[in-house]
Amino acid sequence: MASPPLAVRHSEAAPVLDLLTVPQVMARLQLGRSAVYDLLRSGQLASITLGRARRIPTHALTDFIRTHLEQEAV
Repeated sequence: MASPPLAVRHSEAAPVLDLLTVPQVMARLQLGRSAVYDLLRSGQLASITLGRARRIPTHALTDFIRTHLEQEAV
């Protein structure tokens, strides 16, 4: 009898890239839709386009927030 395939541990798998929708970013930043799209258009907030859908990697949102916090601290 063949043994079941070994499960791949999370640490061994490829890193997970969490993607957020524009409404999720709106909620997290407490901004309106136009403001979020302005950030995307200006390049202040990185995103990818999948077909017609715009997705923002969580690390891009974290970097955006960190950058603004550092600018305010100066």
